[in-house]
Amino acid sequence: MNQEFSSILLETAVTELSRLPGVGRKTALRLALHILRQDESTGVALGEAIVNMRRGVKYCSVCHNISETEMCPLCSSSTRDKSTVCVVESVKDVMIFENTRQYNGLYHVLGGVISPMDGIGPDQLQIASLVDRVKAGDVEEVILALSATMEGETTNFYIYRQLGTLPVKITQLARGVSVGNEIEYTDEITLGRSLINRTLFADSFNSR
Repeated sequence: MNQEFSSILLETAVTELSRLPGVGRKTALRLALHILRQDESTGVALGEAIVNMRRGVKYCSVCHNISETEMCPLCSSSTRDKSTVCVVESVKDVMIFENTRQYNGLYHVLGGVISPMDGIGPDQLQIASLVDRVKAGDVEEVILALSATMEGETTNFYIYRQLGTLPVKITQLARGVSVGNEIEYTDEITLGRSLINRTLFADSFNSR
């Protein structure tokens, strides 16, 4: 190890913190020094919280959302509409849609979008499990709620082709979400309206 600091322990902490997205070594050093300035119990609590999260949080066996149980609270809820499944890219998108309070169905988290440039193909996403859910017969509508980017549109079309022969209505978000925008950066009011005014995917595709 090329030691940059007088403490190997500090340098190790900085190195690990700098692995986080958006955190460079300068920011990692500032965070590490901040933790050192706090009471020991504060640093220990932070460390235990991270370890407990990593060991205790798993993925729902049905929708692939994060959960502390085999099936997440949304999938196991008796009040959710199990006939509608909203397909999203990430766990963060589930949180964003839930904040709109405009949707009471279930979700299906793909874990990404098809992106040949990044080496991500359909087999690396949770698309096959989505097809299996629809084949089970309980799902009446699949809402394609991926970001309006080239990768998102490619993934939408692939899923549409996979589900095309099955007796299920396939819709997508209304274009209140601008082309090129990611779900993460769309405000909740626009997103809620896009959910309510969703359109048939086939109609949108055939009009192109």
